[in-house]
Amino acid sequence: MTGNVIDVKNLSVDAIAKRGERTPIVQDISFSVAPGKVVALIGESGSGKTTISLACLGYARPGCAFKGGEILLDGTDVLQLDLIGRQQVRGVDISYVAQSAAASFNSALSINRQVTEIPQIRNLMSREDATRKAAALYGELDLPSPETIGRRYPHQVSGGQLQRLMAAMAMMCSPKLLILDEPTTALDVTTQIEVLQAFKNLVRENQTSAIYVSHDLAVVAQIADEILVLKDGRMVEYGPTETIITVPRQDYTRQLIAAAHVMPEEVTQRASRGEKESHLLSVNGVSAGYGRQREVAALRDVSLDVRAAETVGVIGESGSGKSTLGRVISGLMTPWKGEVLFRGRPLAASLKQRTRDELREVQIVFQMADVARNPRHVVSKILGRPLAFYFGADRRAIENRVGELLELVGLDPAFARRFPRELSGGQKQRVNLARALAADPQLIICDEITSALDTVVAEAILDLLVSLQDRLNVAYIFISHDISTIARIADRVAVMRDGEIVAAGPTAEVLRPPHHDYTDLLL
Repeated sequence: MTGNVIDVKNLSVDAIAKRGERTPIVQDISFSVAPGKVVALIGESGSGKTTISLACLGYARPGCAFKGGEILLDGTDVLQLDLIGRQQVRGVDISYVAQSAAASFNSALSINRQVTEIPQIRNLMSREDATRKAAALYGELDLPSPETIGRRYPHQVSGGQLQRLMAAMAMMCSPKLLILDEPTTALDVTTQIEVLQAFKNLVRENQTSAIYVSHDLAVVAQIADEILVLKDGRMVEYGPTETIITVPRQDYTRQLIAAAHVMPEEVTQRASRGEKESHLLSVNGVSAGYGRQREVAALRDVSLDVRAAETVGVIGESGSGKSTLGRVISGLMTPWKGEVLFRGRPLAASLKQRTRDELREVQIVFQMADVARNPRHVVSKILGRPLAFYFGADRRAIENRVGELLELVGLDPAFARRFPRELSGGQKQRVNLARALAADPQLIICDEITSALDTVVAEAILDLLVSLQDRLNVAYIFISHDISTIARIADRVAVMRDGEIVAAGPTAEVLRPPHHDYTDLLL
């Protein structure tokens, strides 16, 4: 016995092709996690982070197989357990918190029913005891109304609250090891801080060990005791957090640090690419929200202008109204009042009422690339549909244009034959951008399109957006919760809070002191 909760020794995992060929995806990885400590696995997409964390559950994804090594949980090799043995470990001794809580909860069941399910199925607690423990965990995680929040349904809480509720679900059986797989990636910066603090408190107070999977060194620095840096399934370096961040030994670690979400030392005003008085889009006094009786106001009298060939950044925390604004502009949501003008002409409030040209000229790229496309369609069909719909292109024209679009976003035309599952996160987002470009739009609404990507890939996507803007003179509304990303790409910025724009203007002016109090908080 080593005194560690888990010891990973020489772990190797292969991907197996249909013909039986094996390709190494994780090679000879070793690390340990002591009680009450957090080890972070960090690296870009495809580095093996999630594969390693799932291996600690004794799980290999379809098409993968364990090649060698040991995973010792209190001295027991998880990889040597049979299926029943591994199932007994999962959820009790080892718990997993996924990146997307929204995709992990069943929208038709109450939160309490889902959070208390495992201890009841395993006969570890009665329903009453499980409900009491759940309420206690809600309190530890700083959730509002801990005695009653469990009666709500997933859609009735915010993203940050849902992520903390998922952590409560994982902690119900007091596991020895907690695996946190990018649990704060899609959260705004203020909510991120709250969730990270809640995770730290859980680990410390329960002496639970944790593996924290992330691509963001800025986040890892706040929670991890040790960092294992990965690239292409191999260990780059491993050591205490302070050592890795302050005196990294390897060039790749330095590259990750350089790409971390930090503000540029100086925000300079980008040269205007459009005519100063040429308003491509104008949002005038728009209010919108949810509920049959208009119970929830998501936008309150919002006005915003976008000029031709410029980038307007929209930033704010969860619930500030950023995405609702994008949905209203795109026609996916009908406003309660106000209007949206495009080239000086009113746009119909509803998507169904807009002309084909109006639909074509305003496109939207969504945050989660995984759910924005049909997984059963190859890339050529995904990109071909807007070409046929908007331009009536025939098969040969579609084939030629698909190749051009893929090259435009930095992908080989051979990607046209691939399915979405065969693409990395960055490649999927490039395909989503290509689909928007297929319509030859004048304005693209980018809704958190880099938030789920690792920092290196996100930087590449931002560079691509700037390059495309210079070539095509397209305008962007760039919605984000990351103010450092906005500082890099936006000509002008609008800061939102509680459905209102609290600060707006050229990026350099809005982010230069004196700030609005809320902008100062984000900074």
